[in-house]
Parts: sequence; structure tokens; C-alpha cells
Amino acid sequence: MIELNKENWEAEIVNGEGYIFVDFYGDGCVPCAALMPHVHELADKYHDSALKFCAMNTTKARRLAIKEGIMGLPVMAIYKDGKQVETLVKEACTRESITELVEKYAK
Repeated sequence: MIELNKENWEAEIVNGEGYIFVDFYGDGCVPCAALMPHVHELADKYHDSALKFCAMNTTKARRLAIKEGIMGLPVMAIYKDGKQVETLVKEACTRESITELVEKYAK
């Protein structure tokens, strides 16, 4: 899983190829911490798929998160060609919905 920050965002997301899963999380976000092991399991399970897995700590990249429209946590997003194509936000981020999102794009 690639850890995103303001230095590598453009290279990994804006100029990235194919579909990219991004787990937006923050320091002190209890739901984020609870979902993280599941997200890492999915990243391990589908590491050979067409889906690239990334995570970004919004606490360390607040301006970038705001620019991307991340106003609450957790957020799981799929990017293609530098644009969000699908997003799960807050209460919609369940183990089941995240698994469905990953399986939809990990072909």
C-alpha cells in the first residue's frame, strides 16, 4: 500500500495509470483505525489486480484533502486519470461496502 503525501500525490494519483483506491484517514479517527486492518487485508488480497492501493493521512496533508473535497472521515475513493470516479463517505464506509467497491474495480 502506497502512503500518499503532498510530494507524491501528483505522480501517484494525477499521473497514475488505471484505477487507484485511496483510503483517506486521519490521526485520532476511530472509524478509520477500525477499518484500516480490513483495507490492508483487501490490499494484500488484490495486490496482483489492476487496482493500485494507496492511503493518505489527511492530518498531514490538510490542504490537499480539502482540495479533493475530503471534509469528513473516513473516505474511500476510486480515482482514474486524476479524478474521483466513486467515493464512500463516513457511514457508507462499512467493511461490506469497501469490499464491494474494491471487487468492482480489481478486475
